[in-house]
Amino acid sequence: MQLTPEQQRLGKDNFHEAVSFTRRSFLVGAAAAVPGLGAAYFGYEHLQGNPVKVGFIGSGDEGSVLLGQHPPAYMDIVAVADLRDLNRVRALHGDGNDVRPGLIKKLGRETAMKIELYRDHRELLKAHPEIEAVVIAVPLCQHARVAIDCLNAGKHVLTEKLMAHSVTECKEMIRIAREKKLLLAVGHQRHYNVLYDNANELIKNGLLGDIKFIRAQWHRNNSFPGRDSWQPAIAKQDRAGLDAMAKELGFKDADELLSKDLGYPSLDKLVKWRLYNNTGGGLMAELGSHQLDACSIFLGKVKPIACQGYGGKNFYGVKGIGSPEQQADDREIDDHVYMTFEFPGPHYAEDKNDITIVTYSSISTNRMEPYGETVFGSRATLIMKQELEAMLYKEASPVTGGGGADQRLYVLNGNDGKPALQASDSTGPSKAAAVADIGQVSRGYTEEMEHFAYCIRTNNFGPIAEGGLRCPGEQGMKDAIMALTSNLAMKHKKRIVFKDEWFDPTNDAVPETDPEIVG
Repeated sequence: MQLTPEQQRLGKDNFHEAVSFTRRSFLVGAAAAVPGLGAAYFGYEHLQGNPVKVGFIGSGDEGSVLLGQHPPAYMDIVAVADLRDLNRVRALHGDGNDVRPGLIKKLGRETAMKIELYRDHRELLKAHPEIEAVVIAVPLCQHARVAIDCLNAGKHVLTEKLMAHSVTECKEMIRIAREKKLLLAVGHQRHYNVLYDNANELIKNGLLGDIKFIRAQWHRNNSFPGRDSWQPAIAKQDRAGLDAMAKELGFKDADELLSKDLGYPSLDKLVKWRLYNNTGGGLMAELGSHQLDACSIFLGKVKPIACQGYGGKNFYGVKGIGSPEQQADDREIDDHVYMTFEFPGPHYAEDKNDITIVTYSSISTNRMEPYGETVFGSRATLIMKQELEAMLYKEASPVTGGGGADQRLYVLNGNDGKPALQASDSTGPSKAAAVADIGQVSRGYTEEMEHFAYCIRTNNFGPIAEGGLRCPGEQGMKDAIMALTSNLAMKHKKRIVFKDEWFDPTNDAVPETDPEIVG
């Protein structure tokens, strides 16, 4: 949706004007602007006692973000493990920016250099029995293996999304965590993103009215040579380091070590794991799962009814066949995906026509529109842009008057005692709306790690309502089911109806072996 700078400014003012009427308004500015205020915002206390001793497993793209965002008051990093030499260096030195600053900049050289570095997570676990928990950010195909090793070693686990490479693996992780009485959290950080939580408050308060459509997307343009970060070159240091490790352990070379002992088909597929079906989950797992998670939050975390869609390798292939710009590429994953989901509305049990449609698209050849979600309600439209901005626009109504992208809104108590939107041509924001000038918004990484550590210290295994994890294994599995079933719908070109037993960790039924899908 293309909006002028003035319309975007107005939309952000409108959002904060509306949020000022929710129960979280006292922190809308402060908590959104400053990472680390999750304790005050989400209602858990600051950590009492010593920080939780933690090992980080995986320090690549996402792992380095988590290292840079970790809360030292809650977590004491004892060790880091990564198979690749360059990633171990990256853990300390980062990328020279605020997104991945590295541990030396984050903690200071003296503290950072005390953190021990390991090649394999098994070495880390053996060397440091004092570690209480791990944060896992390895390639998707190894999420379950590493998490289960850590759970069996008695460690609480926070694993990055997607939870696992299959729903079967998700269920195994949940069962072992329950058996060992350990916490299992999944890193869908929007559950700890203050901006999203405030947006969800507006929806729960009815300010958007009936929601029948959500459009979600993550569009990128990787069509120019050298732009695709999922296709990095294999560094000489990585190959040399893994060859040396292979020789030490009695294997011929890096590829034999990886394929026979470490769970990767080859070094190439370790480095470029997102591009292959047996190591990654494609666009739906890496990108779409974020949007599906957000839509699930906005719709009350209900399970979807059905999904269908199209996915194809529409750009990457054999150079010269098709588009003149087409690049030669051996990737297996789709480069364009388009999905439609049916979710139950609030009255679906009584009226099967009460359905909300969610569409998702991810393309690799155009980035005109940024990633995010647009929620279309009968009373207002909410736009979430790149996890950093939220904009709200009232619908014009014969009862409540004007609306649209050029109207400033304000909130009144309606006749039913609930907040209702009004609009005007006023050119200045109210005092409440002025908090839109809050600067950088925390994306939720710090807050999710804070709460994970807090739940460990307080031994809280309860539900969210009792202060428990906001994205435990059961929620992470639900998000994985949506993303992985999307891949099946596109592969088999059929509409798939979601089954309740798929969402039950104690039931062995899963979509990847369902005879109605793969039979």
